[in-house]
Amino acid sequence: MEWQTDWGLRGRMALTMFLLFALYIVFLGALTLYFSNLALIVVVMGLFLGAQFFFSDKLALYSMGARTVEPEEYPELHRTVDRLAQQADLPKPKVAVADSRVPNAFATGRSKSSSAVCVTTGIMNTLDQDELEGVIAHELAHIKNRDVMVMTIASFLSTIAFLIVRWGWLFSGGRERGGQQVPVIVAILISLVVWVVSFLLIRTLSRYREYAADRGGAMITGKPAALANALMKIDGRMDKVPKEDMRDQAEMNAFFIIPIDVGWIGRLASTHPSTEKRIDRLQDLERELESR
Repeated sequence: MEWQTDWGLRGRMALTMFLLFALYIVFLGALTLYFSNLALIVVVMGLFLGAQFFFSDKLALYSMGARTVEPEEYPELHRTVDRLAQQADLPKPKVAVADSRVPNAFATGRSKSSSAVCVTTGIMNTLDQDELEGVIAHELAHIKNRDVMVMTIASFLSTIAFLIVRWGWLFSGGRERGGQQVPVIVAILISLVVWVVSFLLIRTLSRYREYAADRGGAMITGKPAALANALMKIDGRMDKVPKEDMRDQAEMNAFFIIPIDVGWIGRLASTHPSTEKRIDRLQDLERELESR
């Protein structure tokens, strides 16, 4: 299948980043009510953003307990990634493996040339070769669409607001305005509103980007049915994974091929559309290919 640019995804990424940028300009302005040194706030946030932007791939792999592997260790996995990257017209990403029973995979990195694809031992033991290729192609589609970078930046902005909500109570007092001190609760409430709005924006974009990566992955392999079968298998295996394993990795939900739902809140704030809807779209794509 010929690769087709998903302008719907690009438009949504651009709109999300614009809205988040506008939101955080207001956020910075509001924080000056409490913190007198705006320059210091900007510098600190800039340093955090730079660290996350340039080291996002290493941070994501570290949080999963994953490590990059050499071709001698996993020759078939490397051959698969190498071939699919060529088909996707991408530089070969780093290949990483996480020793986990959770059957999942994710892509990370700030650009096409500094990206990584990670698979768990659980997913390699669950899927056959065609299905695994479908999953890896899905992750390569994320890299080709550049949505990993957008999600990294967007998640950072949300995290800053969340940290103030969670730890703002440690600070006392506030900046004096009109002879009165602005209480810390003001900064916390502002941060809470910013976090909720950015959270919803990120979740909306995340769900759409999964559809785009499913279609992109099917374009790379030419086998939508293989990815659909993989999604069914992974979804079916999630109930058999120990709960503690799933909780440990739930924070990476936005980047996984199948999200880990922890309770009803996890389902409500899902970063992914339902597996059933994704499979339906892939089956429609398979029928479209057969009719050609």
